[in-house]
Amino acid sequence: MHWLWVLIIGAIIGAIAGAITSKGKSMGWIANIVAGLVGSSIGEAILGSWGPQLAGMAIIPSIIGAVIAVAVVSFFVGKSKN
Repeated sequence: MHWLWVLIIGAIIGAIAGAITSKGKSMGWIANIVAGLVGSSIGEAILGSWGPQLAGMAIIPSIIGAVIAVAVVSFFVGKSKN
């Protein structure tokens, strides 16, 4: 049951990151989940696990990390299309 919550929270974090960077419109829900989970790992590795937590993920560092992940991925994906 824990993994279901992790996926749901990861999707929400990825969707928030996509909305902040305005790159989330082109991403699907699987990409949102991946961005949320990867972003959570990046954010907690860089910023630590402070603030409110859901499903074992610190929300604020996770969102910041997901924004970084979405920005980096969209930079490289955007460059390859040109």
